[in-house]
Amino acid sequence: MILSKKLENAINKQINAELWSAYLYLSMSTYFESINLGGFASWMRVQAQEEVEHAMKFYNHIVERRGRVILSAIAVTQTTWKSPLHAFDEAFKHEQKVTAMIENLANIATAEKDYAATSMLKWFHDEQVEEELQTDTMVQKLKMVEKSTGALFMLDREAGKRKKE
Repeated sequence: MILSKKLENAINKQINAELWSAYLYLSMSTYFESINLGGFASWMRVQAQEEVEHAMKFYNHIVERRGRVILSAIAVTQTTWKSPLHAFDEAFKHEQKVTAMIENLANIATAEKDYAATSMLKWFHDEQVEEELQTDTMVQKLKMVEKSTGALFMLDREAGKRKKE
């Protein structure tokens, strides 16, 4: 089944969004490195790797459906945040935005009666539930330790244990 142009264009935009997400998380990683929170920096690098993998899943879907991947410029990302809590809160809001983008793709796939794309997007729906939970969990933990430098360093150490799954 050939991919419709409408869905192909929407998935190409999603590839750009996933790569932009990787840039955002790498930018957050450099922010954390600059304030000596290497555990949070590592957490964000793992997240960036996941976003690149997501982009490649979309890339492969287009190629497998005889479509054409069009890579467009990746916009500049933010480079500083007010605090670790602010950075993770922004990451959580970003994941919510990505969830909405995945839902939009699912709506297009449903309207186009593209069951192969609908099946592929199911994986992304499940992944977004996990990604929102992971980032929100860090937000909630950072809120708990907001006034305690010692607890922040313990949480940083915990965040550094996150590994690529």
